[in-house]
Amino acid sequence: MDFPALPNEHAVAILVLTGVALYLFTREKIPLESSSLFVLVALVVGFELFPYDTGTERLNPVDFFHGFGHEALVAVCSLMIAGHALVRTGALEPVARRLARFWKRSPKFALLATLVLGAFLSAFMNNTPIVVLMLPMLIGAALRNNTSTSGVLLPMGLATLVGGMSTTIGTSTNLLVVAVAADMGMERFGMFDFLPPVLIAGGAAILYLWLVAPRMIPERKPPMVDASTRVFEAQLAIPEDNDLVGQRLAEVFKKTANQMQIQRILRGSSLVISPLPDVTVKAGDKLLVSDTVEKLREFKALLNAELIAEGAEMEAGGGSQQLAEVAVIGGSRLHGLKLGEARLKQQYSLQVLALHHAGGVMGFRSPGLHQRKLRASDVLLVQGKSQDISALKRGGELLVLDSTTDMPHTRKAPLALVTMVSVVCLAAFGLLPIHISALLGCFVLIITGCLSWRDATQALSAQVILIIVASLALGAALMRTHGADYLAQVFLVSTMGMSPSMVLALLMLLMAVLTNVVSNNAAAVIGTPIAISIATELGLPLEPFVLAVLFGANLSFVTPMAYKTNLLVMNAGGYKFGDFVRVGTPLTLMIWVLLSLVLSFAYQL
Repeated sequence: MDFPALPNEHAVAILVLTGVALYLFTREKIPLESSSLFVLVALVVGFELFPYDTGTERLNPVDFFHGFGHEALVAVCSLMIAGHALVRTGALEPVARRLARFWKRSPKFALLATLVLGAFLSAFMNNTPIVVLMLPMLIGAALRNNTSTSGVLLPMGLATLVGGMSTTIGTSTNLLVVAVAADMGMERFGMFDFLPPVLIAGGAAILYLWLVAPRMIPERKPPMVDASTRVFEAQLAIPEDNDLVGQRLAEVFKKTANQMQIQRILRGSSLVISPLPDVTVKAGDKLLVSDTVEKLREFKALLNAELIAEGAEMEAGGGSQQLAEVAVIGGSRLHGLKLGEARLKQQYSLQVLALHHAGGVMGFRSPGLHQRKLRASDVLLVQGKSQDISALKRGGELLVLDSTTDMPHTRKAPLALVTMVSVVCLAAFGLLPIHISALLGCFVLIITGCLSWRDATQALSAQVILIIVASLALGAALMRTHGADYLAQVFLVSTMGMSPSMVLALLMLLMAVLTNVVSNNAAAVIGTPIAISIATELGLPLEPFVLAVLFGANLSFVTPMAYKTNLLVMNAGGYKFGDFVRVGTPLTLMIWVLLSLVLSFAYQL
């Protein structure tokens, strides 16, 4: 077979734009939203200035806006909102609580249960809230059992990616591939149509993540887990009715068994007193101390004092106040914001007592504290009421590391869970398409008060929306200008003489490589029309080749940037880039081989 001739000039331009888009998607310094918008603008402006009209087919620039109303985008956004409702209402809290207790009894089998649970939940909802739910529970278990998180967090994150492959709604990638294939005339996949091959490959993957992967990961000690060495600066305020009022400071030392080291005493608005043993304690004195969170809690209880931030006043009923450590996570809107711009006091009613970062500790009296930009893995010591700390946990912008803080659980939780199950069942039994059942579910969640409109909009991601719209537009341009046919012919020439099963395996491998470098949604939408063209050229069923794209685009295991939850786990666990390569490469190759064999056998290629 000769190398195919170049297609028309519009197709050549789209192929060049595709290459540029894939390059831009790999640039960490360029926001994915900006790259996606560039692709969309280039398509619209280009086809407006240089119309594509062959006499039998005309491509209007307005066609590229159809992605904003595409059923796949509606389904993705609706499921993101519904999944956020489960986190907001604490619907999954009972499961997480039982799993946390299991970790106390048998950590080894608790890890297996965590992997299975994470994979199962990810089959029906976005895995990001699942990872956000699991991380504090696993970190808390590590703190209580004095064990490492190195062999736990990374396998858990990868297990959720494996589970997402199993249903049409497991990931946005699955929804896009199914929808694009249906747009091209292929019969639509049912929700569980490709579950059997994923069960085979996924079962082997879970065993690998349980028994092998933890042994392959070097010991990592992320700063957010090493509580024993994390020291904060705080103020202990003496209220008027405290027994220590009128006594010498030596009595304060005595109550703490001389363990508390007072740096200085703040009296009034400006008076600073050295902490000499003969100094008399007065009501309203603020003792400036530095120690670990556990010690600060202990001193607070022993002295019946209040922990407050600079400029704050002691509140009545302050005994209900709690201390908590919270970590900034990658992908949060707070990442890169100045501490003063985070508005934790206004939004969550929490006082920031101190900040622990890679370079050391900044107390509330440290110059420039509120001007310092927050970075992933920075840990804040905050104080507030238990319900305010729970609200912070539900927000998902900071990871609450304090294992004593209860997970949120509201009276709306059962309703949110029933709604999500109903959405899945309506689609699974073919009563309603997923984009309609999910949209109906969002309506129910909002009118019943499970979610506010603010919660719903916070659940949406501009990055996800724009990459989906841009990918759909680019995929449509490839199909309509016959650029996809050209790429399919090039692929077939490159694999000439190979069996259909080998062609399918190489297509899946190509998608796996792309998804670890560029956006998995972009790889999926661009790859789907190419897969259909390859199957058509070979005269073979479309389904296995479309599934090869779907599965390959989900193999986001090898690099941290391949999927946003990988970055989340990397920041929380202190992992290195090489840890993902070390664990993810064998996992990718194993799943690739198993799925290629199962698809070839099932479709008799």
